[in-house]
Amino acid sequence: MRIALSQFTSGPEPEKNLALIEDETHRAAAAGARVVVFPEASMACFGTPLAPIAQPLDGAWADAVRAIAAAAGTVVVAGMFTPAPHGRVANTLLATGPGVEATYDKIHLYDAFGYAESDTVAAGSRIVTIDIDGVRMGLATCYDVRFPELFRAHADAGAVSTLLAASWGAGPGKREQWDLLVRARALDATLWVAAVDQADPAAGGVVAHSSVPTGIGHSMVVGPDGTVRAGLEAEPGLLIAELDVDEVAAVRKKTSVLANRRLGLAS
Repeated sequence: MRIALSQFTSGPEPEKNLALIEDETHRAAAAGARVVVFPEASMACFGTPLAPIAQPLDGAWADAVRAIAAAAGTVVVAGMFTPAPHGRVANTLLATGPGVEATYDKIHLYDAFGYAESDTVAAGSRIVTIDIDGVRMGLATCYDVRFPELFRAHADAGAVSTLLAASWGAGPGKREQWDLLVRARALDATLWVAAVDQADPAAGGVVAHSSVPTGIGHSMVVGPDGTVRAGLEAEPGLLIAELDVDEVAAVRKKTSVLANRRLGLAS
C-alpha cells in the first residue's frame, strides 16, 4: 500500500491550515497514495487557545476535510480539536475518505517535560483501527508512542500498521527519543509505524512559542523489523512510502514477540 506523510507547520488559524491540507492531499493523491496522514494539531498549532477554536465532528472544519478527501479520492487523517466537558477539548484524529469515517481521541496526554496537556485536554479511552482497501491500521497520537501496549493492541486487533500523528516537543535529547520510540514500537508490535510530526517551525522560518510542543520534523516510516525505510529532515515535506503488508506476517513468523508474551494477557 502506498501512503503519504505530510510534514508541515500548522498555524493558529484553522482556515489557513485547511488550505495546506487541501494542497498536500491533492499532491499525495497524484502520487498514488491511498492515505495521507497529517500531524497532530493540524487544525491549529499548540500555543493557540484551544477551547475557542474547537469544533464538533459535524462542524465546518471537519466537513471541509471530508470534502477534501472525497474530491481527492483518498483517505485523510488529520489532527483537530473537538469540544469536551468542563471547558476542555479532545485531541482528536479525524480519519475520513472513501469507505472510512472514524475518530480517535488521544489516550495518553502529554503531562511531561514541564507541559501539562491535561490542563486543557480530556483523555480518550477507545482504541481505534481503520480499514483501507482491506488493510487494517491503528491510530495513535504523539505521547502515545511512549506506551507500547497501545501498539500491541493495534496488532491484536489485526492491524499491520499504526498511523502516528505528532507535534513533538523540542529539547535536549528529544529527537533521539523520537527516533528510538518510533522504531521500538514497530518492534514491540511487529507492525509498520508511519509517524508524521509537525515540521520544525524554525526550519520553515516560523517563530514558535518555546514552551509548547510545536514539532521537530523527522517524520519516518519504520518497517515491522524496526528499520527506518524512509524519512524526512526538519523542514516541511511530503513523504511517499510503500508498505509491504505481507512483510508483517514474515517478520512475526521470525520474531514471535506477540505470540511469546507472558505478561499482560487475559487469563
